[in-house]
Amino acid sequence: MSYSQLSLKSGFPRATLANGIGRYIGQLQRVTLKFCKNHGASRGIRDFIEYDLINYAKENPGVVVYVKPRRHRGPVIKAEYLNGQTHWICCRKFSREDIIKYMELVRTQSFDGSTLRLRKFWHTEFPSIQGPWTPFTFRDPKLNITEFPNAELGKCIKTEPTATEEIIELFKKQQIEEKSIAQLEE
Repeated sequence: MSYSQLSLKSGFPRATLANGIGRYIGQLQRVTLKFCKNHGASRGIRDFIEYDLINYAKENPGVVVYVKPRRHRGPVIKAEYLNGQTHWICCRKFSREDIIKYMELVRTQSFDGSTLRLRKFWHTEFPSIQGPWTPFTFRDPKLNITEFPNAELGKCIKTEPTATEEIIELFKKQQIEEKSIAQLEE
């Protein structure tokens, strides 16, 4: 078992300020693209800047994009969100397509979700005082001493007719009405 997740912050995934309930507000505030003008590891980010940056800025007017060339340093995408969190992505030897995918990733998420260790797989803001529901919550207690398989309990329980049975019943009523009308005409 790995204990690497114990150093991560724990919490529950949640929408920032109920974002998306009324309308969606993009949480990405600022993106800084840091790269070297000459080094080969920065080629993907330089290609992104040359071919795709203008379109990205036009499609996302709420995001401020900074381009910061640095000598002899590795390429980095630094994303800053409205809640004050900062997310760094090392882009060493990434292709242009990889940079496009990561720019879309930082645009759509509201924080660096990979650094959050989930406490439970489910969470509610308003827990029930009765406890969680299970399939056996409202079952008869005599099932606790019943031997299984049981023919009586294994039968299919029909509470209402199926759609096919309703159509057949309507057809039969229609035939009876047609016969009674034909008999009255004779």
